[in-house]
Amino acid sequence: MQKNINIQNKKARFEYEILDRYTAGIVLTGTEIKSIRQSKASIAESFCEFNDRGELFVINMYIEEYSHATHFNHKPRSERKLLLNKKELRKLRKDVQNVGLTIIPLRLYISNKGYAKLDIALCKGKKVHDKRNTIKDRDSKRQLDRIKKAYK
Repeated sequence: MQKNINIQNKKARFEYEILDRYTAGIVLTGTEIKSIRQSKASIAESFCEFNDRGELFVINMYIEEYSHATHFNHKPRSERKLLLNKKELRKLRKDVQNVGLTIIPLRLYISNKGYAKLDIALCKGKKVHDKRNTIKDRDSKRQLDRIKKAYK
């Protein structure tokens, strides 16, 4: 079993402009946390949504079924509740409803105490020209790093 579990959503930084970050706990069953500890999860296509009662859920997060489980195994793509303070939930809900922003998971990891945590971000979608600028900046940074490495 691995010590450092760090599952990232690499497309999120390219597709969205990150405005604000939060760390949330996740309500999981036993087989779900065992699969996450084996790094058998993906948050690439997931997003967060509020329900009628004001609770925040992560939608479309994939956690592979645990291989050593019996018939009590979990569903791979079920909705999972996120745990945040009431103040943070109110602020996020207001921003999502009024401004039209979205909440995207950035990173899934296991804390020092052994709990599964999800870093989420309040994001605004990028336009095509913003994505081009991101690609251009990334390429120029790569070339500068090559030049610096050549002189060392």
